[in-house]
Amino acid sequence: MKLQEIDKTLYRKNMNLFIVILVVSLVVLSLLLGAGLIALFGATPVPGEPTGNFHLNLLGVIFSLGLCSAVIYNLKDKPFFSEIYYVWQLKQLHNRIYRKLIKIKAAAAKNDVNTLIILLFYYTSLRQVYELDDNTLTLPALTQDLNRLNAQIESLGLLLSPEQFTPELLTRPF
Repeated sequence: MKLQEIDKTLYRKNMNLFIVILVVSLVVLSLLLGAGLIALFGATPVPGEPTGNFHLNLLGVIFSLGLCSAVIYNLKDKPFFSEIYYVWQLKQLHNRIYRKLIKIKAAAAKNDVNTLIILLFYYTSLRQVYELDDNTLTLPALTQDLNRLNAQIESLGLLLSPEQFTPELLTRPF
């Protein structure tokens, strides 16, 4: 995956709008589908006793989740979602790398070029996501890690860049 330049204001605006629309859609669809299922299949209420329609309400929530997921899946390639989808993919890659981070750092300490590329991509893309999400609390520690890595790469006389990263590098054993 190649790093892209993202307009932070556009990303934040689209992400905030997306979250609001998603939450409202989930609430409205859950209520409508739950009420519809209860109207079709629900037990008739007896005064003073519970209706026992919890499972129908839960089914309405599940259906609304499925419907919203299907809509998002079909819209993910639209221009509105380009920044949101890119950051989502980047975060998925971060999770894959993080699960192997101890082994990757151990191999990088032995100057393994592929793991140095993985770490360079990881730290650089992590900084981009932190800045987009205004996560400034951990930026100083991340900058120190990136500076140490760049110093190690420079001391080895290597010319590495995050663009050399491919997800296939994560499939090999460390």
